[in-house]
Order: sequence, then C-alpha cells, then structure tokens
Amino acid sequence: MATQIAYDNVEIGTELPAATFPVTRDTLVRYAGASGDFNPIHWNEKFAREVGLPDVIAHGMFTMAEAVRVVTDWVGDPGAVVEYGVRFTKPVVVPNDDKGAVIEVTAKIGDKLDDNRVRVDLTATSEGKKVLGMSRAVVQLA
Repeated sequence: MATQIAYDNVEIGTELPAATFPVTRDTLVRYAGASGDFNPIHWNEKFAREVGLPDVIAHGMFTMAEAVRVVTDWVGDPGAVVEYGVRFTKPVVVPNDDKGAVIEVTAKIGDKLDDNRVRVDLTATSEGKKVLGMSRAVVQLA
C-alpha cells in the first residue's frame, strides 16, 4: 500500500481532517489485553485514586496511537509514517459511565522536508486539556 498524496500538492499549514476517538472502560480493558499492560491505574478506580489520580486513565501508548490515526487515515498508508513522537502532558481520564472520554485530534502540515517528506503537527485534547505535547509525525509522500 502506498500513499497517493503528492508532496507537491500539500503546503505548510494544510489541515488534515480532524477526528474524535471515544474511550470507555471497555476500550481500556481490551487494550490492556492486547498490549499486556495491566497496570491497575488503567482499570481499577480505587487503585487509581489511591495513587493520586482523579480516576482511571487511558494508557499513554493507546492515546498516542489514537492520535496518529488522523495521519494514517489522511495518508492512506500507515507505513508512510517514518517517525512519530509525543510528550505526554495530561492523562485521558476515563469515567465509569455510559460516555467515557473523548480524544479530539487535529493536525496540520508543519513543515515540508527533503525527499518528499512532511512533518505533521498534531494536537490531541480531552475535556479541553492538551493530552499530548510536541506530537509530530514525519510522513513520506509520493
């Protein structure tokens, strides 16, 4: 699978389609099983509160993965992402209710690099708080 987005057709500041990602306790349990990360702060409300958290929180790597979906959906080829990094700034708090939490992600082209690559700058928030800082992906375009 190769990207169909041409380097010459994007400009610095071009916005990628924004997305929202719901997160429930069920999502966290499923992710824990898939990742092997069964830290109780991600599923046990009592434990999370005992260690000073406001409630159960989403796995950082889960949050990071959800955010980059904006980039992979846009480019059409997950293999086109050649670099990706973030700083974790705030946790995604996931209440035990019918709604859970929502991760909202926006992204734009931050720079055009050599070899048909672009840097995509992402912003991920939950409950109006930025949950990832310095979230950037380098993407290989056609």
